[in-house]
Amino acid sequence: MPNRLGIASMSLGQPGIHDLPSKLEQASRHGYEGMELFFDDLDHLAKLRFNGDHVAAAYHISQLCNSLHISIICLQPFWHYEGLLDRTEHARLLSAKLPKWFELARILGTDLIQIPSNFLPADPQTGKPRTTGDKSVIVSDLREIADLGLQQSPPFRFVYEALAWGNHINTWEDSWEIIERVNRPNFGICLDTFNIAGRVYADPSSPTGKAPNADADLQASLTRLRSRVDLSKVFYIQIVDGERLSAPLDESHPFYVKGQPARMNWSRNARLFAFEEDRGGYLPVLDVARAFFDLGFEGWVSLELFSRTLADPDPSTPHNHAKRGLESWKKLVSALQLDTGVPASVHSSHNPVPSSLPVQHRL
Repeated sequence: MPNRLGIASMSLGQPGIHDLPSKLEQASRHGYEGMELFFDDLDHLAKLRFNGDHVAAAYHISQLCNSLHISIICLQPFWHYEGLLDRTEHARLLSAKLPKWFELARILGTDLIQIPSNFLPADPQTGKPRTTGDKSVIVSDLREIADLGLQQSPPFRFVYEALAWGNHINTWEDSWEIIERVNRPNFGICLDTFNIAGRVYADPSSPTGKAPNADADLQASLTRLRSRVDLSKVFYIQIVDGERLSAPLDESHPFYVKGQPARMNWSRNARLFAFEEDRGGYLPVLDVARAFFDLGFEGWVSLELFSRTLADPDPSTPHNHAKRGLESWKKLVSALQLDTGVPASVHSSHNPVPSSLPVQHRL
């Protein structure tokens, strides 16, 4: 299977400001074949056009995707799930939320649901934690949801991703240990250049933007990745960069949000597409991405970017981000000589984007 270009729906414009149909149209015009669908985008469309009916919105998006030749890579994020101390909430997520997501995912034509590692903050009233770091509980919770996925017809897969600011699981090594212990065929990993480098290499709260021993620690981590990760468990990968901030992300920084980890605030405001050094990109994205492909990975390569620029109300925002992502992808393909099922000459000379900005989709 050749490598296929995808992008997250959130990465083309903020929900509520830029509508999902317009983002799908821009993705198609720029040559993207797949999209990670964020529930927030579907929810916004449902409220705007279908009286809050998510099923009706999902059917609409499914039809639009078919006409635009775009596949839904996954539905995400099924978050704040594993390791909850509130077992009543745990049960609610499995009995009420999950069946709905199964239905929506079926309509959207995907068998994949993404689970980010839990970053639920402490209880605002008591200050007490709401998640446990007990890995046996985390494994049990994830095994339970995987088994429910296997019971569906056809079965569902789940992809687990360690966020760089996760409460207890925040490195790929942590998430891989959990995946091995869950030990289910439908439970795999998402490898992300930002979350890997953003934890081991970068520290946005530091004046240097880097963690102590950043280079050596990252290389050691990538060596472990090449030797430990089972390729069959890598369900898709994400490739983006991060912006080197001009000042440490502390209480005086405009990105600072009280009670939220610095890496989380950095991620939500300052991701970049790979090879955008002119915009401040500084993570060793190519080194991390090369490790993914050294495993033999072939499949969905998604550009999952979060940035303050996505809130720009200019109607050209989805177009601009789609174009930036495509240019990043072309450079990645060239740098790593990736197999995309398309001759290299096409990547270097053909531009599927029309010269004029297309008319926005009207709801």
